[in-house]
Amino acid sequence: MNADELRAMQAPIKERYKQTPEAAVITLKAQGRLGDDVLTCKVETGKALVEAGLHPATGGNGLEACSGDMLLEALVACAGVTLRAVATALAIPVRGGTVRAEGDLDFRGTLGVAKDAPVGFRDIRLVFDLDTDATPEQIATLHKLTERFCVVYQTLRQPPPVKVAVNAQ
Repeated sequence: MNADELRAMQAPIKERYKQTPEAAVITLKAQGRLGDDVLTCKVETGKALVEAGLHPATGGNGLEACSGDMLLEALVACAGVTLRAVATALAIPVRGGTVRAEGDLDFRGTLGVAKDAPVGFRDIRLVFDLDTDATPEQIATLHKLTERFCVVYQTLRQPPPVKVAVNAQ
């Protein structure tokens, strides 16, 4: 896809959102089913069923997906697609490359071993290794706009309020 094709594809969508701003507000949903006898949750991704379980550092067997890994995978996917879209829209040549995310966790917090240990990631690093002839200015633009428009990155940087409800039947 080139910049003109991307603009042509997105133009009617952007125009609709300008004319009807409320049409741009979409509720994304995720759903899972708790495992019956095991410490798992089966998550419907729309493309496949992913069974998440405990990380081996907390007693898991390593056969199920770890939700922390899934969070990093969502960041990689969103950032990669965003960078590609920005590069395409600005005709910045990117032949390929890799995106990787790493995050540091202290599992003492998750297991309740140390009250001063945080539950959740302490640090997350997102790295792009690109195959490109882009100028340093173009690389800086890719960096800036990928951060600006990546939904998962922005959600992690400025988390929204999260409400939790537990309903019993």
